[in-house]
Amino acid sequence: MTSNKHWLEPDWPAPGRVHAVTTLRTGGVSGGGFSSLNPATHVGDQAGAVERNRHIIKTMLKLPAEPAWLEQIHSNKAVDAGITRSLVQADASYTDKPGIVCAVLTADCLPLLVCNTEGTEIAAIHAGWRGLLSGVIGNTVAAMRSRELLVWLGPAIGPERFEVGAEVREAFIEKSAAFAPAFKARGNGKWLADIYQLARIDLAVLGINNIYGGHFCTVTDHERFYSYRRDKETGRMATLIWRD
Repeated sequence: MTSNKHWLEPDWPAPGRVHAVTTLRTGGVSGGGFSSLNPATHVGDQAGAVERNRHIIKTMLKLPAEPAWLEQIHSNKAVDAGITRSLVQADASYTDKPGIVCAVLTADCLPLLVCNTEGTEIAAIHAGWRGLLSGVIGNTVAAMRSRELLVWLGPAIGPERFEVGAEVREAFIEKSAAFAPAFKARGNGKWLADIYQLARIDLAVLGINNIYGGHFCTVTDHERFYSYRRDKETGRMATLIWRD
């Protein structure tokens, strides 16, 4: 994994034409709990600061275009970023066209980046437990023509910090017993969920085994990552992918 003080790059064997980044919380202009590189408009940060942060991100990463930002709603909807002209409600985007930037925002939920082995198709996915349960990964993959895919799991809440109720575990196991190993009993009817393992299980069912990343914890890494569970009022990291 390549890391800059303001962003990190995936540790995956993507073709050279594919560019991918997760921004860190440093290097921007926001203050307070949003300090400092917050690109999210929906978290209560000052609009002017968010606009400046988005400009900083576009400039420092030399993005070919403004990212195709989404209004994320914890759904299973994936949209074509190439025809997204306004803010749409969705939790994933994909494209096979150069110069288009797919983007998701997270602060504990799991960002996934996808590309095919030729580097001609790309996608970005926002997956909290609701999105995983409802099939956001499968819907995104189904919208892509290629089946030889690489996936990178970006910064998310770690397996020792993601406490959920029994109803969450039951919902996953009702969908498939294969999800059971991703939960560890904590007592008092609570469970620790491994969001990375949940995604890997889902990807395996889809026949995708080239999976990278998945070794972060947004909650414990205060210096680099925003975390909603840790701070409540906080910004978001942007996970971006584009191709030449």
